[in-house]
Amino acid sequence: MVSLRAAETGRRVTDRTKPDSSNVTLIRVRSGWEALNLRELWSRRELLWFLAWRDIRVRYKQTILGAGWAVLPPFLQMVVFSVVLGGFLKIPTDNQIPYPVFSFAALVPWTLFSAILSGTAGSLIANAAILTKVYFPRLLIPLANVAARLVDFFVAFVILVGMVLVFGRSITPAIFLIPIFLLFLIVTALGFGLWLGALNMYIRDIQMLVPFLVGLWEYASPVVYSANSVPPAWRLIYALNPMTGVLVGFRWCLLGTAPPGPENWASVVIALVMFISGVTVFQRVQRNMVDIL
Repeated sequence: MVSLRAAETGRRVTDRTKPDSSNVTLIRVRSGWEALNLRELWSRRELLWFLAWRDIRVRYKQTILGAGWAVLPPFLQMVVFSVVLGGFLKIPTDNQIPYPVFSFAALVPWTLFSAILSGTAGSLIANAAILTKVYFPRLLIPLANVAARLVDFFVAFVILVGMVLVFGRSITPAIFLIPIFLLFLIVTALGFGLWLGALNMYIRDIQMLVPFLVGLWEYASPVVYSANSVPPAWRLIYALNPMTGVLVGFRWCLLGTAPPGPENWASVVIALVMFISGVTVFQRVQRNMVDIL
């Protein structure tokens, strides 16, 4: 209650029951690309590393092989493909490269792509308990998934380089261009993953459909065969698949095969369009994310 004396003297009376506005953080809905607050993402980078480290620890907790699981799935796939496709069916490779190293050079980046895509598509549902209780930039969840999967990729990539040397292939200066194709891969996987993750918020069947889509996509990409085996009349349409340019680029950098052709610029355009639209849709969905979850 304000005293009569204070009112008469004209003194400013502060209601102690009201919170201090200087200590209140106002969270408002942003629209458009304003919602992608890069400064806020950078300020929360420690949370990004924590989430990524949590994913790594959970994935390898109480496992015998540990980080060996980063290499075992693509390696076993390479063995099966080498016996069936390279041995029995005699699938041709570029420059007569031995089939095991030819397929493994594509399986390592493909494993990273499928892991990022699948993890991003289901990341919001998997982290619903955190998202509904604490505010932080929601985009950190899929970015943490990318950071965690990159650890697996680097372990498998070391084994891949060793296989290239064991099979008598020399390392060319083009290997320094690997980061460009790696970035292209991440942009592609995040773009499609953010789209699927946003749709998964409303239609939970998407999460069940993702493994099937990834399996079909693998055979529509030059993983177990050479992109040069596609008829020339179809190569522009085939290049609309963004992973075509990525896998051709990886083989060029590691094995000295033909570099990606000009038609692969279509892959770049598709990847960028999907990434920009995926981020936009993701930012729109996060406005009602808590209510949906």
